Amino acid sequence: MPEPFDIVTPETIREGRATDAYFERTVETLDHAGKNPHVVAEVTADQFPTGEFEVFAGVADAARLLAGRSIDVDALAEGRLFDGGPVMSIEGSYLDFARLETALLGFLSQASGMATNALRARRTVPDASLLSFGARHVHPSIAAVVERSALLGGFDGFSHVAAGELLDREASGTMPHALVIAFGKGNQEAAWTAFDEAVADSVPRITLCDTYSDEVDEVLRAADVLGENLDSVRIDTTGSRRGDIRHIIREVRWELDARGREDVEVFVSGGLDPDALRDLRDVAAGFGVGGYVSNADPVDFALDIVAIDGEPAAKRGKLSGKKQVYRTDDGGHHVALAGTESEGESLLEPLLRDGELVREFDLDAATDRARADAAAVDFL
Repeated sequence: MPEPFDIVTPETIREGRATDAYFERTVETLDHAGKNPHVVAEVTADQFPTGEFEVFAGVADAARLLAGRSIDVDALAEGRLFDGGPVMSIEGSYLDFARLETALLGFLSQASGMATNALRARRTVPDASLLSFGARHVHPSIAAVVERSALLGGFDGFSHVAAGELLDREASGTMPHALVIAFGKGNQEAAWTAFDEAVADSVPRITLCDTYSDEVDEVLRAADVLGENLDSVRIDTTGSRRGDIRHIIREVRWELDARGREDVEVFVSGGLDPDALRDLRDVAAGFGVGGYVSNADPVDFALDIVAIDGEPAAKRGKLSGKKQVYRTDDGGHHVALAGTESEGESLLEPLLRDGELVREFDLDAATDRARADAAAVDFL
């Protein structure tokens, strides 16, 4: 019997055992004291709007975690941009969800950070093909979280096969350096030809052209050997010893065009962030972005009780009372006490009622929402 991986199982998460120890002590203490107050608890990153917007993600997993418990939950729609105030509100008996706080914040914090960076990359190169190559930088059990967050932020696709099976999307990708190396130095043509002969017609013919020799040299050799079958070339040396990657890509593009191969696109990958994307967006047709999305800093969400038994209550530094947040006509974000008059579109919407899911999740709609919100608030 193989040894298990160090993975907390979905069953453990749902049962509330993926928690910090002090929540176990809290439940023990409240049970001992015979207390189980009716509370409103809110998930926030900043109490007041800051002007620094982030993308709300992870809500589908959060809903799956909270479903089946006698609580009401309101939340922002997936893909909404926020810069302060609650993104989620939970109302019910505290012991019904006390143990879930750790897992809930994890679902929301990491996905929101990834989706925010994905949207920033997309906004930097609005017209380019953009693929997520970052699953290799995270624990494989959350690869689908990375790829879903990338799609939510506007990426066109991703590389991870199992994530594609979970998300009902086909993974993208052609060849690594290992394939070229397996054929031996000087035999790049053999590698590219074998690839062309082996893979399905639906797979784009994108050759990796920086394994052994000068990028221009390998690109032109690939164009010669594959002829009209060649769709694109990929350059993966953005952080290499060669230095000026922009100059390299311009040179590649020039030499392809000089030989009448305007049909061959140039795809760039390797350590790309918005600064690099901005520098290359006019000379490359597409990009593979990895660690910038997968290694994004999680959004620093916290969950705090803001009302007990109908009365405002909060710790120091937190705003008491149940709240609503609004998108104002000028694209701003406004926080107000729930039930008070306020202008703008209310953003906290029903998610669960008495533990029953009352919302559907549509990834494409969430992507459109993020794109529209980004335009409204001038996000970058």
